[in-house]
This record gives sequence, C-alpha cells and structure tokens, in this order.
Amino acid sequence: MSLKAFDYESLNENVKNCQYAVRGELYLRASELQKEGKKIIFTNVGNPHALGQKPLTFPRQVVALCQAPFLLDHPNVGMLFPEDAIARAKHYLSYTSGGLGAYSDSRGLPGVRKEVAEFIEQRDGYPSDPELIFLTDGASKGVMQILNCIISDQKDGILVPVPQYPLYSATISLLGGTLVPYYLEETEDWGLDVHNLRQSVAQARSQGVTVKAMVIINPGNPTGQCLSIANLQEILRFCYDERLALLGDEVYQQNIYQDKHPFLSSKKVLMDMGAPISKEVQLVSFHTVSKGYWGECGQRGGYFEMTNIPPKTVEEIYKISSIALSPNVPAQIFMGLMVSPPKPGDISYDLFVSESKGILESLRRRAKIMTDGFNSCKNVVCNFTEGAMYSFPQIKLPSKAIQTAILAGKVPDVFYCLKLLEATGISTVPGSGFGQKEGVFHLRTTILPAEEEMPEIMESFKKFNDEFMSQYGFITT
Repeated sequence: MSLKAFDYESLNENVKNCQYAVRGELYLRASELQKEGKKIIFTNVGNPHALGQKPLTFPRQVVALCQAPFLLDHPNVGMLFPEDAIARAKHYLSYTSGGLGAYSDSRGLPGVRKEVAEFIEQRDGYPSDPELIFLTDGASKGVMQILNCIISDQKDGILVPVPQYPLYSATISLLGGTLVPYYLEETEDWGLDVHNLRQSVAQARSQGVTVKAMVIINPGNPTGQCLSIANLQEILRFCYDERLALLGDEVYQQNIYQDKHPFLSSKKVLMDMGAPISKEVQLVSFHTVSKGYWGECGQRGGYFEMTNIPPKTVEEIYKISSIALSPNVPAQIFMGLMVSPPKPGDISYDLFVSESKGILESLRRRAKIMTDGFNSCKNVVCNFTEGAMYSFPQIKLPSKAIQTAILAGKVPDVFYCLKLLEATGISTVPGSGFGQKEGVFHLRTTILPAEEEMPEIMESFKKFNDEFMSQYGFITT
C-alpha cells in the first residue's frame, strides 16, 4: 500500500533529523508534571516575562495606542497616557499605510528601518544604510532566512561554536547543510582559539564540505562569555583569509554583567580594522526585542543588517522576504522604540531609565548569585556569566550515574536533568542539546527567575545535587 503525504515514513528526512533541545524531552516532561499539579520553574528558555519580569511602561503605552488608535481621539486620552507616548504613537502610525493591521514593505517599515540605521550609526560610529536592514519576526527568523540563502545541500558547511544555541544546528539540519563545529575552551572562560578554527575548516574541506560562513554568538548562548576586541579581530582576519561570511548573533548586547569586556559589535570592529578587511568581509548582524531589558519575546521583533553583501544578493534576499509579504507590524513598532527610546527631557525618560536600569542591575546580581551557588556544589564548576541570560555549569557525573543513565537509555546529562526536574521542579536543558566535548556534561539554566526566589532555587539545586552525588558516588575534585 502506498504511503500518504503525512505518514511518518513519507516526511522530509531533514524534518525528522532536526532536533531542538530547548523544547525537547525535558520541556515536555516538565509540561506533563505541571499538568499533574507540580510547581515547575521553567528555566529552559530565555523568556523573561514568563518568569515575572514586568514590561517596560513606555513602549507598551505607545503600542497600545497604535493598536487602538481610536483612543487618540478620546477627550481623556491625556489623562491616561503621557504626552510623549501619544506623540510617538502618532509618529509610528504615520509610517503605516493603514495602521498596524496593514502589511508593511517586506523588509519592514522604511521609517523604522531608518531609526535602526541611526541606532547602529550612534552605537558604532559608522554609517548604516536602511536599505540593507531587514526587519524580521524575531532574530531567529532572520537567521533562518540568511542560512536558507547560503545552504544548497549537505556539501555546504557553516562553522558554529560548540556549545551552541540549537537554532543553528536545527536550521542547518532542516536545510540539509553541514554543521562544522569549533569548540570553545571552558578553561579559558569559553574563549576561542583560531588554531582550532583552522583545524575545523581544514577537516571539513578534506571531507568535501565547502565552508561558507562562520557563526559567532556574542554575548554567548549558552556560555555567557563576551568576546574581547582581540578575539573579534582574530575572527574577522580569519574570515578574510578563508573567504567566509560572518554571521554575528548579537541579540544579548544589552545583557552585560561585568566591566572588563563591554559589548563590541562585529561591524564596529570590522570597520575599525580598515581596508582591505573592512571592504571585503561579508557580515550579517542580528538583533531582537526579545532580550536585553526589554524581554519582549512574544512580540517577535528583530532585524538583520548586511555589510559588504553584493546588491544582486540583497535583491534575492528581498525576493525571499516578499514570500511572507510582511514582518509582524506591531513588533516593528517595538523595534523602533527599542532603538529610539525616550530621551532626556521627555516626560517618560526618568521612568524608562529607572525601569531598564533596575532590570539590568538585578540581572547582574542574579548572575552572581547563580554562579556562586553552582560553584558551592559538589562536582559542579561554573564560569561567571559575563553576559546574555544563562549559566552553563559543568556537572562532573560519577561513573555509576553515567552507567545507570546508559542502562536507562538516556544521555547522562539528560538523566541528571530529569532527576533534577522530578525532585525540584527546576526545568533546565542538558548540555548535550548544545554540543559539548566527549565525556563532559553540562546543563543550561537561565538567570531569569525572580531575584527574591533565586536563593531558594539555588538551595533546592544544592540539596538535590548533594543527594545525587551521594547516591551515585561522589568524585573528589
């Protein structure tokens, strides 16, 4: 009997091979336990509002007025909304051809793209062209769109850091390409060694893979490191020498929790290096409203900017964008507000600064609480979270635990994380979902639980871990 289109055996093999650990086995089990009445702390995904972070007032006021423009005509609107929010709502509505319910240009509203370009120019000190900026439904859609343009088949390879955010492995698999791993060095604060990069490229090429691009995640996910200017220069020289495009995932650029390594964009460092590198290296940079102190994950707003990309290629990317007609218009307004927040002297400025500063300062404290908490546990070692939203501790599993996991048909760190979930309700992601060196095990957790709950969460983790290590045989470190 012939198979039907949606019989499992008929499905695209790339779909079946695609794995996304952040919403994988642990998340599904956590959802089951939640339905059974168990309290679950979902630290598996960087979803700030789901863990209690309050929305920033000003952007929500502006978007509320844009969503319900009839309020602008209400005689009491000035009693409910500040004057600058009313003005900004009118400003953004003037960009549209019929309000937020109308399609925009497939690249996004020209006025918002101009504001993004001005933000980039102010950040980096170099011109930015709105025609080379595309607004997207979150940074993830932009990443998928760009990878789709450069991956034709399994002979096309993309250099990806390991550990890596599973968006990259999943998308490359879905598109039928080849992920070429380069390992970050945990003992060097998750630093990058260009020698290892060259080895990874040489090995891939020896297997017939054409390495086309390199991904960097800065600040790192799941590792939380911030790349230094020296590291970025090495990466850009490497891309120049090897004729690779650079994909700069910079969605956590507002999330910095130390002063030694401030965020530096790939574009700024590229331009600072001068010709010929600044004229030759092809760069695509990504940003979002989902992270930083905004945390507007559900709004799905993002952008990518292209540097040194040939005009004909830009036209092809525009054509592919046009298939979806328009990115989410309300999210474009959020993006405009993110890159052009209230300014000194505006009515909403003081409140906006107070709210955003409060969130970032709390995140900095939570990063320290979590790092210190993990490092106080038996057989757990954790680098400090310099940036982003995650801790990525190494769990030194006893051999008995590893053997028990294998007998149960589980990857050892999956086994550990499932036990943690059942005992404490803490839902994490096993390190194997991000990639790691053979025989080394990790888990990833966000630093997003409410600050007042963090000590209790870390105490719960410590209690579980101590009992686990006692049960399976504590390793003396």
